[in-house]
Amino acid sequence: MSIELIGMNTSIERKGASYSGYPVLFILLALAAVVAWDLITGLPPAGASKADKLMFVGLLLGPILAAVFIGIGFFMIQPNQAAVLTLFGEYRGTERREGLRWVWPWIMRNKISVRAHNIHSERVKINDLRGNPIDIACNVVWRVRDTAQAVFDVDDYKAFVNIQIEAGLRTVGSRHPYDDFEGEETTLRSSGDTVNRELLEELNDRVKVAGIVVDEAGLTHLAYASEIAGAMLRRQQAEAVIAARAKLVMGAVGMVEDALTKLSQDNIVELDDERRATMVSNLMVVLCGEREAQPVVNAGTLYQ
Repeated sequence: MSIELIGMNTSIERKGASYSGYPVLFILLALAAVVAWDLITGLPPAGASKADKLMFVGLLLGPILAAVFIGIGFFMIQPNQAAVLTLFGEYRGTERREGLRWVWPWIMRNKISVRAHNIHSERVKINDLRGNPIDIACNVVWRVRDTAQAVFDVDDYKAFVNIQIEAGLRTVGSRHPYDDFEGEETTLRSSGDTVNRELLEELNDRVKVAGIVVDEAGLTHLAYASEIAGAMLRRQQAEAVIAARAKLVMGAVGMVEDALTKLSQDNIVELDDERRATMVSNLMVVLCGEREAQPVVNAGTLYQ
C-alpha cells in the first residue's frame, strides 16, 4: 500500500547559498581588535566633554554591533549533517558542505542528520494470512535522502518513520502464513529472504514521501502468540513425527526391495509368495520398529 498525498506540493532539495566562515571569522577578529584598541587608546579622560564621551561611545558601539551582526550568521556543519535554509518561511536551499559556514543573520538554519538511523521496532501482534495471531518485530536502517521533503512535507519525519515501520510490518506480515505444512507457499518462517525483500520495498514505498530511504529491513522476532503457541507447537511436533516416520517407511521399503532382488539375482534362495511375504513382514518390523528386534529361531518350516 503506497501513501498518496493529495493537494500537497512536494518539496525538492536544492543547494543552498552560504559562505565559508573562516574569512568572515577573520573580519570578526579584526572588529574585536578595533574594539580593544578603542578601549585602550580612545577612552576619554575624566574631565572630557559630553560630546567627546558620546563620540567615544559611538565609535565603540559601531564595531560591537557589527561583530554581533556577523557572529549571528555563523553555523557549523558536521560530517553527514545538513542545514535547511529558510528566509521568512521560504525555502532557500540545503547546505551540506562541512565545516564553519556563514549566512546572513536573517536566514534561519534547521540542522538535520543525514546519517544512517537504526530502529528495532516493538513486538506487535498481527494475524497472518490464515488468521493465526503471531508476534513479530523487525530491524530497519534508514536515512534522510531529501532534506526538503523531510522538513516541509511531514510534520515530524522521525515519528512518521516509526509509524510507517509498524504499518508496513503489519501489511507484510498479513500477506503470508506463519508456516505452510504442505511446503508449497511463501511463509514468514521459512522464506526469510523473500519476506525481508517485500518489507524493504513496502517501507521504501511508504516513506519516500518524506524524503526517507530504507537501506535495510529484516525480521528479528517471529513467534506464535502466547494464546496458541502451545497448540501450534504440538501440531508442529506431530507433523515432524509423521514426516520422520514416512521417510523411515520409504527407506525400509527400498531396503526390503533391494534385499529381495539381491537374493533372487544371486540364486541364494528361492522364495514363493508366502515366504516372500513373511520376509517382507519381518524386515519391515525390524527396520521400522522403535525398539531392537528380538530374533526368534524357527526350528520347523513355514508350512507346519
